[in-house]
This record gives sequence, structure tokens and C-alpha cells, in this order.
Amino acid sequence: MSTTFPHLLLKHAAERPDAPALREKEYGIWQTWSWSDTARTVRHMACGLASLGLQRGQNLALISDNRPHLYMGFVAAQALGAVPVPLYQDAVATEMTFVMQDAEITVAFAENQEQVDKLLEVRETVPSIRTIIYDDPRGLRNYNQPGLISVEQLLEQGAAWDKAHPQAWDAMVAAVKPADVSVILYTSGTTGKPKGVCQTHSSFIGAARGATEVDKLGRNDSIISYLPPAWVGDHLFSLAQWLVAGYTINCPESAATVSIDMREIGPTYYFAPPRVFEGMLTSISIRMEDAAPSKRWLYEKCMQLARRVGSDILDGKPVGLLDRIKYKLGDLMIYGPLRNAMGLSRIHVAYTAGAAIGPDLFRFFRSIGINLKQFYGQTETCAYVCLQRDRQVNLNTVGQAAPGIELKIADNGEVLLKGVSVLKEYYKRPDATAEVIDADGWFHTGDAGVIDAEGQLRIIDRAKDVGRTNSGAMFAPNYIENKLKFFSHVKEAVCFGHERDKVCAFINIDFEAVGNWAERQNLPYAGYVDLASKAKVLELIADCVSQVNADLASEPGMAGTQVARFLVLHKELDPDDDELTRTRKVRRGFIAQKYGVLVDALYSDKKEQFIETQVKFEDGRTGSVSATLTIVDAKTHPAKA
Repeated sequence: MSTTFPHLLLKHAAERPDAPALREKEYGIWQTWSWSDTARTVRHMACGLASLGLQRGQNLALISDNRPHLYMGFVAAQALGAVPVPLYQDAVATEMTFVMQDAEITVAFAENQEQVDKLLEVRETVPSIRTIIYDDPRGLRNYNQPGLISVEQLLEQGAAWDKAHPQAWDAMVAAVKPADVSVILYTSGTTGKPKGVCQTHSSFIGAARGATEVDKLGRNDSIISYLPPAWVGDHLFSLAQWLVAGYTINCPESAATVSIDMREIGPTYYFAPPRVFEGMLTSISIRMEDAAPSKRWLYEKCMQLARRVGSDILDGKPVGLLDRIKYKLGDLMIYGPLRNAMGLSRIHVAYTAGAAIGPDLFRFFRSIGINLKQFYGQTETCAYVCLQRDRQVNLNTVGQAAPGIELKIADNGEVLLKGVSVLKEYYKRPDATAEVIDADGWFHTGDAGVIDAEGQLRIIDRAKDVGRTNSGAMFAPNYIENKLKFFSHVKEAVCFGHERDKVCAFINIDFEAVGNWAERQNLPYAGYVDLASKAKVLELIADCVSQVNADLASEPGMAGTQVARFLVLHKELDPDDDELTRTRKVRRGFIAQKYGVLVDALYSDKKEQFIETQVKFEDGRTGSVSATLTIVDAKTHPAKA
């Protein structure tokens, strides 16, 4: 059995040399690399890297959108015995500096001029970066800085080096072992400096095989690779499972064309974090609000039926013949066109993870015939440790332990696990490794959860984030925030309440959804700040909060954590302002400190509060935005028995 990524690639190339391994849309046309093309390119890339002096055990930085040469670069580095270290392509130069220093980078792969410019800036403070390989030459013709080399030059150099060292390639690949570190993925740094998670070939291949077996993935499957390559989810789907299952990965032309490219490709296997599915539903809601009355009536009637029987039909549960006939008609008129519009018409399994997904959002996609499931995991566990099996999907859990994984709940409620996908170590951080892997080998996830009688795991929140209000009610901020974010008008939410008398919240409106709503209300506005301050918008958000409070009032032990007061922030929370991580997780502690004056106002008798905030623009400039924010008392509900 092949146990390293280079060996898996060579196995596919030998068994099915002409089958499509990679596709990329460029200038409106899909380009295809067969498995033999891919193996040959990887060989020449690896030999080219060797000619540049990259050695076994050293690290190669990669900063790029989803591109064939990026994924081939991963395997090329691994074949050499080096370790790929992907970085987030939207990170600014100062954010890259820490990783470049920590990983002791000497050679880096950059997609284009934008990334080259950032690396040249980083090199001013990290002089160890001696070589920068670039994929797209546009805009770089007149660059004459030392150490710049194109991918084409790298491949030519590699082919020549391979010819001059005829035994070297086979020796390099033979030296790669399953226990070798195959990638270093840096954590998002929610609470401090990012840590390098060292995962081996065997851990990622073990994780990929588990999901491949559960969901019966194979060579005829096809995915679209569009998520940040530095994120563990993309590494699992676009590299590990690609090489284990042997399916085809498709790289979109750009981030802006993903939805169009999806409709062209029609992937059979799909992954997206909840925010992407939220965006899809928001887009559908906006389109239906603008539709003719007859279409809106038909849509609502069909969706009422779908909510009632759609998930049961998908799960193979008993459903009456008349309802099945009605559902089939609804599929022809509404559900099928909806799936096609989202590029999900050929999907046989779709996954979401990275944050909790609202049950209503989850139910919507399953009700229209999309086999959406969720899994749970972390960077330290190769993306997942729990999977939902077909016909065992529970809206409120994240599934059962994946193949090769053992779960248990600690006395303090923390989820612990052992298994094939647990990290080897944190890079150069034995202290941090010892903090998360105990003497008995259990990995401490930091999440609070419970396991039900069927072995299904339910995640409550991050263990460190779960607190208590002064009344003693359990306060799980992420749980409440995700309920708020289900509404298409709410893009982000941040809740406070630990050791306080009540729960209060910051809200970010979804500018597109609320803007569309405002236009239909004949409500003029001049940008985000103005729209967010409108009285009618505050009433709209207050209604959303009230509905969430009604849900909380009906859940055991949650009535005491209803949102009592809220405000709509004057700016969108942004990774560039350090308010979100690059994976768009809320940095709650930082936000509470940065906007301390607003938190204090929520917990006072004030009805409004002025604030001025420094912001960073995409071009590196800084500025400020100010506003007087209205504080709204939310409608709460009595607890329901």
C-alpha cells in the first residue's frame, strides 16, 4: 500500500497515465494535466528545487491561490524530503514575516507579482530568503532583484539536473517515509502567535482514506479547489484526498469566477465553510425577493413541502406517495434549478466545517436534495475527527468518530481524542506540544462537547470560551453567534456575557443583503456606515435578535443567555484590522479590548455611544471611521418548559 504522497502520485501515473489529474481555467479555457503530465512536472520541479540547494528537512514556503503548479509544488517538495509550508495568500507582508522566520525559509514559491512584492518586502527583514520562484510572469519582466526565477526556468533547470543526475530522483523518492513530516500548517493565531502544526504523510493519508471509505469517493469524482491552500481543509480535500482517491481537482480562473466555474465543472464532491453556504442562501433570498409575485408564491409553497419531507426523502425514510410526487414536481420546478444555479447539480456529497452551522441553514440545503453533512476537527487533526454517515445525519451533532479515531469526554467536558490524524508535534515548540498531548497520548482539543448514546458528538463551544453569567446560566458565545448569523441580514456577530448580568452583542450587517432590502424599502443610504445606522435597519436586526431569543428560550438551560442589548457596528470586522483570523474566526478577546468603550456602553444605561476607529486599507494606507452608535434593547422571552 502506498504510504507517502509522492508514491501515490507515481502509482496513479503508472496505472492511469492519461486520466485527468488537474484542470485549470485560464483565459476562459479549461487546461488539463493528466496523471503522467503531473508526475513528470513534479519530477522536474523537485529536481529544480534540488538544483537551487533545497535539501531534505528544509522548508519551502508557498503563497498562491489554487493553481496546478502550487499543488504540484507541494508534492515536489515532499519528493525531495523537504517540507511545504503554505501561507495565506491574502496575508500582508508583516504577517508573513513571523512564519518565514519561524520556519527558517530559504526558498519560496509565489503565484504572481503581488506575492513577489510581498516576499521582497519580507526579505528586507528575513534575509535568509535567497530564492523566490514565481508562477505568473505578468508584471515581472523588469524585475531584476537577485534570486528571482520563473516556474518555466525551474522546470528547465530541473530537467537538466535530472539528466545530469540519473539516479537522484529514484533515490530521493525512496528516502521519503510515512513518518516524515509532509506539511507544516500554521494555526490561525486566534489567541497569540501562530504555531506550526507538523503533520506526517501517514497522518494525512490516514485521514484521507477514512473519509474516502465513508463517502465512497473514487477516480470518477471531481472537486473545485478554491479555499485558501494554507487552510487544513483545502490540504485535505485538494491534496490528500486527491492523491488517495485519485479524483480530479479543478482550479478556478479567479476567486470572482468560482460560482461560474462551478456550474461549468459540476463537481461531485464539495466542501465549504458555513459562511459560503450562508452566502449562497443570501443570494437566493435576494433573488426571490426581487422575483415576480407568482414565482415567490411557487417558491414558498415548494419550500414548505421541502422543509417537511425533503430531508426524509434524502435519508431514505418513509414518505407518502403523494408527497413524493409533489416533491418530484418541486424538484423539476424549484429544487433542481436552485441546485444548478449554485453549481451543485451533480453533488453526491457536500461537507461543511470550520464553524458551527445553523440548523435551519443545514436543513435548507438537505431539504432541496443536497447531501450536506458536517464534520468536526482542527488543523492538529488533519481537518476532521468526526464524520456524519449517510442516513445518520443529525442537525445538532457533528457525527461519530471517523475511522481510526477514538473519542472521549474529559471530566471538565473537554473533547479528547487519539488516532491516525493527530499531529506529530508543533514545529520547534515542545512546550506547546506537551500542553495538548497528555502523558497517555490523548490530544486535548480545547472544545467542550458531549457524546450521545449513538456515539454522535455535539460541540458546545471552545472550552475556554464557555462561561457563566452572574445568574449561573451557561454562556456559549459561539453557539449564540451562529444562531444570529443564520439570518441573511447578519454577516458577523460577537457576544459577551461571561461573569455579567446579561448577554449583549455586536452585529455586523451583510451590506449586500441589507442594501438590497433597503432599496426595496425606498430607503436611501450612502455607504456601510450610513446604512448600519438607519432606524429601519436597527428594527430589522432587532427582529432577527428577537427570533434568536425565542429559540434560546425554548432550549433547556439557554433562556438565561438571551441577547438583552445589541448594537450594529459602524464597520465590518476585518482580518486586516486583526479582528478576525485569516479563516474568519472572531478574535473575541481582541475585539472586546479594541471596542471596550462600546462594551461598557452596552452594560450601562446609555442609549448611544460615539466611537472613532483606525482602519487599514488594502493598499496599506490607514485611516479612521467614526459614528455615534445606537444601543438597542432586544425583546426577550420567558423560558419555555
